Amino acid sequence: MDALDALLNRVSAPRLREPAPDIAQRELLFRAALRAPDHAQLRPWRFLTVEGAARERLGELFAETLLADSASVSEEALTKARAMPLRAPLVVVAIAHVQAHFKVPAQEQVIAAGCAAHAILLAAHAQGLGAVWRTGELAYNARVAAGLGLSAEEQIIGFLYLGTAERELRIPAQVDLADFVSAWPAA
Repeated sequence: MDALDALLNRVSAPRLREPAPDIAQRELLFRAALRAPDHAQLRPWRFLTVEGAARERLGELFAETLLADSASVSEEALTKARAMPLRAPLVVVAIAHVQAHFKVPAQEQVIAAGCAAHAILLAAHAQGLGAVWRTGELAYNARVAAGLGLSAEEQIIGFLYLGTAERELRIPAQVDLADFVSAWPAA
């Protein structure tokens, strides 16, 4: 698959199953991430891979976080939280690692980490893998961040779910570019 095809046709694959990306595929995913725009070559990102029984432990972390944040959590919500990481054989936690830098503000570093995560999704699509980027309130929760071992300078920017798409990917809708692109100053 060429680069333009991946850019123009990548869509999320929310229903994933085994197999997970193999070692060679993962290497390409992470090598693609390392090519993200990176002012001053700070590499303000890192990734955690969660698979096998570790997905169940992540689900427990999610459930424990819900319980710690609210005394009135339903059993249904706890069950859903425990099942979240089981929706794919591999979950990659994309993390922005913001560093003090005189030229590169924190916001730019977080955006760069987002670009690295997006590169993983594009590389997955180019290899015929299914992938979807998920966030939700747990992605922004300090207890989850601490449970995953993040430092004070780090933040989760997303959970990338990877595996084999359960069904054929949809065709992306065509969008009118004029809704998003305009000249400045306006004529």
